Amino acid sequence: MLDALRTWTARRWWAAALGAAGTALAIAVPTAMLPTPVFGREIPTTWWAWPVLAVTSVLGGLLLATYVREPGAAPAESAINRKGTAGGLLAFFAVGCPVCNKLVLVALGYSGALQWFAPVQPVLAAGGVVLLGWALRARLRGQLACALPSAGQGDAASSVTGTPLSTALPETASVTPGSVRSFTETPGSVDARASRTPGRD
Repeated sequence: MLDALRTWTARRWWAAALGAAGTALAIAVPTAMLPTPVFGREIPTTWWAWPVLAVTSVLGGLLLATYVREPGAAPAESAINRKGTAGGLLAFFAVGCPVCNKLVLVALGYSGALQWFAPVQPVLAAGGVVLLGWALRARLRGQLACALPSAGQGDAASSVTGTPLSTALPETASVTPGSVRSFTETPGSVDARASRTPGRD
């Protein structure tokens, strides 16, 4: 993961920062972790909800940044990672007020939400963080696998079997058939073949 992050440009780091801020607001405002006139909560925010919000925001921002295309790079896979989406939703439900969730109230009632749903929220938080980390790891590994060759590699001449050009084109004539019967032509190999093939001037 670190190798992939080291290749990021400022464009992606800015996207990660904005994505992290957006993720934090998207979770903290509706769950009333940040007080607003629109949303409220009956149960105070737990102490562990703040670290979960911070980690979720960072992972979410980094994950969103993996979808930003670098200038000159080949188009990357744009399909939304379901693990990342699921992780964000789990984190959202984990830090929210247990009795403010209408789905939970309909399913369990007020007392059931406090007795059954609230104790499970830390587990949901851990699951959300794990899924986000898993999704980010998969995206970064894919980024390394699809990385373009470094400058200069496209002009290097090599044989089909991987044998260096100096072996494929010996300095002197040989009466023994070589193991290399063909090689990949590049602009550099054309000149080399013309000057180093035995029997040519």
